Amino acid sequence: CYRLTQIHLRCRWPGEAEGHALQQAFFEIGGFPSVVGAVDGTHIRIQAPQVHEEVYVNRHLYHSINVQLVVDVFYRIRNVVAKWPGSTHDSRIFTEGSLSGKLADGVYEGLLLGDSGYTCKPWLMTPFLSPSSAAEVAYNASHSTTRSIVERTIGQLKRRFHCLHAELRMQPERCCDITVACCVLHNLAKTYPCSMPRTVLPEEVPVEPVAAGRDESNEARDAIVSQFFG
Repeated sequence: CYRLTQIHLRCRWPGEAEGHALQQAFFEIGGFPSVVGAVDGTHIRIQAPQVHEEVYVNRHLYHSINVQLVVDVFYRIRNVVAKWPGSTHDSRIFTEGSLSGKLADGVYEGLLLGDSGYTCKPWLMTPFLSPSSAAEVAYNASHSTTRSIVERTIGQLKRRFHCLHAELRMQPERCCDITVACCVLHNLAKTYPCSMPRTVLPEEVPVEPVAAGRDESNEARDAIVSQFFG
């Protein structure tokens, strides 16, 4: 498990040339520009820990690790953060992670798409909670179609490794290691295609939206609406 989490295929971020290719492939899905990945959180059920048990209880009232995944258009996992207890909000996990800082500093180029559980940023586009024009409705439709790749990837991951859909009966730290190892193996399966189990898993429960203020993030989103959906 430790060796798997250390190898090169552990969710490698795309370089410049590959990033441009991903942007084009994402654009062909729904006409959304500059996208290199879609981000979402998923809860991995665990047994009640002996220490700080209460912080692992998520809003659905079971114990879990809240795992952040960023995926590309080919269902490959490009970033995984598996260390936060289930009560932690998706937006906090993203904001406090190194990926957010690298996108903010321009180290990584391109946009991520996230649902309304995230705060809109110039490098993280979220949907309009109350679209007020035909252009904003079109933006939301394109956003939803394009971002759905992350939900389908999570479904594939949990079908391939049913332990992530059931309950991990180990200490939280070990559960995190297992989750990352499964992500690495998922990427290997995408590199060397393997058949998928046919079991269909229930969809993730919609997240609680985060209200956004008027700032440069909204201006960046408005610019996309005007240029591509107006």
